[in-house]
Amino acid sequence: MMKIAVLGTGMVGQALAGKLAGLGHEVTVGTRDVAATMARTEPDGMGNAPYSGWATAHPAVTLASFAQAAARAEMLVNATSGEVSMAALEAAGRDNVAGKVLLDVANPLDFSQGFPPSLFVKDTDSLGEQIQAAFPELKVVKSLNTMNAHLMVDPTQLADGAHSVFVSGNDAEAKKTVSGLLESFGHTDVIDLGDITTARATEMLLPIWLRLYGTMGTPMFQFKIVR
Repeated sequence: MMKIAVLGTGMVGQALAGKLAGLGHEVTVGTRDVAATMARTEPDGMGNAPYSGWATAHPAVTLASFAQAAARAEMLVNATSGEVSMAALEAAGRDNVAGKVLLDVANPLDFSQGFPPSLFVKDTDSLGEQIQAAFPELKVVKSLNTMNAHLMVDPTQLADGAHSVFVSGNDAEAKKTVSGLLESFGHTDVIDLGDITTARATEMLLPIWLRLYGTMGTPMFQFKIVR
């Protein structure tokens, strides 16, 4: 069991924090402002219920500032929205994240022109690479960013879990740690794509993912690599 900091209080952060705590890990959720997060009573911009209600139902999970959460953790999860990921990691503090594995599930979505969003980085770079370059002391592993939060933590909700999840990262041991975590969630087809530059490929799946969501009217679908 590990001490894990989940950065981000939205639907993805809640899903991952709840699953990790249920598996016996010691989980702290990181946020920019603890008091403001707990005081919020209205749904967020995506219609998700305020964090305070979720926290009441998950008393084993603690809430702290980004820096406090990162300092006490052995492993980090970036569950922030892509446009604020850099700022959240800066707030976490370089000394607090140095040498730790970061499971990065964020996507570089740009909503400035409405829906569906575009990507603010693609083709020759990725958010995963930008995080790794900005924080070379981190061991960044990109994964879980090609599915919705429910399937991230319980793949058996769809096709008995018979679908694929990808990992990208420069550090072999870090990828092994993340792959073990994914398997504990129930993922059975974990595909190692290679170094962190391969995060471009999975982040660039988001345009087709979004189009499928719009066409089918549900986020409950997944990619399966058939071979």
